[in-house]
Amino acid sequence: MLEEKEQPFKLDRVSIRLVKDAPLYSDKPMNHPMAVVEALGKELCEMDREVMCVINMKTNSVPINCSIVSMGTLNASLVSPRELFKSGILSNAASVLLVHNHPSGNLEPSISDLQLTERLKQAGDIIGIEVLDHIIVGGDNTRYFSFCEQLIMPGLKQLIESRQRQSKDNITQMPVAAERGRSI
Repeated sequence: MLEEKEQPFKLDRVSIRLVKDAPLYSDKPMNHPMAVVEALGKELCEMDREVMCVINMKTNSVPINCSIVSMGTLNASLVSPRELFKSGILSNAASVLLVHNHPSGNLEPSISDLQLTERLKQAGDIIGIEVLDHIIVGGDNTRYFSFCEQLIMPGLKQLIESRQRQSKDNITQMPVAAERGRSI
């Protein structure tokens, strides 16, 4: 009987590369939310589901590139910090702008939007890529919601806690049919 020769452990070596597509947007500085809306808003407002994009920025506010991070459903999109910051790391971005749409046209950020922004801001702080703003577009692209313009970015954690308290208060104040003597 022939003995099989034991193969040494093999570990594959991989390469990760940023593949550039044709330019789609702008090479102008994006130092105001309206510049972002002008570059991406129309396209995102035409989407029938939530889409999250990240714009990777140089230190002078000029965009390096834009990446679609997630395509979700009618009213939700799953976003992972790992996926969101991948293109920023590969692009050597100094900062990022987050942009997503609300197909309903309601630009008010949900509790999930607030929590995600806080989580991404924390992740960016850890890896050294600053989250400059989170902009929500929707409807006919004439309006937008900017976390920075609304002064939400610095106090994001407090706003999340306040909204969660309000949600709990609204639930406890809602009359229940059985409490009013009615059968359900």
